[in-house]
Amino acid sequence: MQYSARDRKGKMDFDQFLRVVRKRRCIRQFKPDPIPDEFIEKILETARWAMSGANGQPWEFVVVREKVLREKLFQIFMDSRKRNRIIEQTRLKELRHPAFATAKEEVGFRDAPVVIVVCGDPRTFQATVLASHFYGGEGGPMATFYKNMANATQLIHLAAGALGLGAQWVSVNNTWESRIKDLLGIPAVLGVHTVVPVGYPAYKASPAYRRRLAEMVHYDTYDKSKLRSDEQIQEFLENLRRRTSTAYKVES
Repeated sequence: MQYSARDRKGKMDFDQFLRVVRKRRCIRQFKPDPIPDEFIEKILETARWAMSGANGQPWEFVVVREKVLREKLFQIFMDSRKRNRIIEQTRLKELRHPAFATAKEEVGFRDAPVVIVVCGDPRTFQATVLASHFYGGEGGPMATFYKNMANATQLIHLAAGALGLGAQWVSVNNTWESRIKDLLGIPAVLGVHTVVPVGYPAYKASPAYRRRLAEMVHYDTYDKSKLRSDEQIQEFLENLRRRTSTAYKVES
């Protein structure tokens, strides 16, 4: 098949994009080296173009660069991890999350030069069709709002990767959200969705693991021969823990 110059350029652009997607990793330890302001602006410019239901654009970003604030934010995170660790121990050992496999204190994102706190204004959900507020589709009445926030968060990670930076996905829950708001003066009406430390990786990330495309794609109708049994899911989870545990073992 012959491609025009325009087609070839489009293909080249896609290949570059796919390389960024495949190379992206969650980084869990950073160099303290500063990041150029223009890099942060490019990351945020990318994030603001995320898709959202009815273009509600709920996201707002608090860029934390002050060292004292970053250290306090990290300590709040570590305090929340203590609860998570206790709860995780109730699982079967082979299914426990690798981040809680040892009692060793984490360096984590303490040295990340920038932390982007992704906030969302739930009032913007009024932009979405009214039925979404009542029906349980897509995960629940507020599912679209949270997907809006996730879309912006993912673009932050991809933009950081494209710039040669690393980023971490740090989920926020109600055990420490209020403390973040108090620390950073975030209004009560907003929700804190995700904390994203950004910086130069302090180690080489391990290769990523993904299921094969053929295992998850169905054409026209669902191929029931691909439906995994409960036993296969259990086996998958145990194998997943073995294959991804190295991602949580930081080596300088």
